[in-house]
Amino acid sequence: MTGYGRGDAESDGLTIVVEISTFNRRNLETKVSVPKDWQSLERMIGAAVSAVIKRGRVQVSVQIQANGGSEIISWDDDEVAATIRKLGDLAKAEGIAFEPDASFILRLVTQHRGNHKLPEAEKAWPLVQMALNKALEEVMAMRLKEGAALRDDLTERNNSLALILEAIRGKSTGEVTRYRDNLLKRLRQVGLEIDLDDARVLKEIALFADRCDISEEIVRLESHIAQFSETLPGEEPIGRKLEFLLQEVLREFNTIGSKSNAVDISKNVLQSKNEIECIREQLQNVQ
Repeated sequence: MTGYGRGDAESDGLTIVVEISTFNRRNLETKVSVPKDWQSLERMIGAAVSAVIKRGRVQVSVQIQANGGSEIISWDDDEVAATIRKLGDLAKAEGIAFEPDASFILRLVTQHRGNHKLPEAEKAWPLVQMALNKALEEVMAMRLKEGAALRDDLTERNNSLALILEAIRGKSTGEVTRYRDNLLKRLRQVGLEIDLDDARVLKEIALFADRCDISEEIVRLESHIAQFSETLPGEEPIGRKLEFLLQEVLREFNTIGSKSNAVDISKNVLQSKNEIECIREQLQNVQ
């Protein structure tokens, strides 16, 4: 599911801002952007994210700001000057003209700014964690709203599958009788007057009844659809379980379609597949 959250935490003149964006994806993929000196925090940030978010592409950005709200732009004068001198010596040795202007110095300062004033990653982690937790709370609140809408849609479509199954059940009860009547009708049309109690007719009808019996599939479908409905209100990650149940639902409807010769039942199976495909697409958004 999509979502966005922002959190900040302040201490000792330093403000940490964490922004989190989430996008739909089947598996969990986390990308963390932190200041160069804090790269050791990426693993801890990733673990904190995966403890809350189980599926989706997650982008986490950690920024450092001064208390006034602007990004830290301080730098070490000696370090910048030393860099300029070393570059000048190198240019002279190579016979290259070197005349640093204001634009060059600004770019150089940008590369050096703020690094020397950053606290060590381990010491900064409690502050980063505080901002991260705030951002995660906002993300989850947004995802929960989207999840409620998804749950309503999935519930409606699952109910549609239940209605389709009920229609199939009603049409399947007379299928053997219709086959028997059609068989006798075709035999009479070709001039064969065979009694209904004829062993050959009874055997053919029994074989057909066995081939087209979908009672087991109907029972299993009832169970899968009921479990799908019971799982939807769950607060724990349910996406994987729902995908498994949907796969089993599709399997049973396919079996019904292959067993039944009734045109009306075939139409119902096609309807079920349309609903299943819509549910499958929605489940990509479910954690």
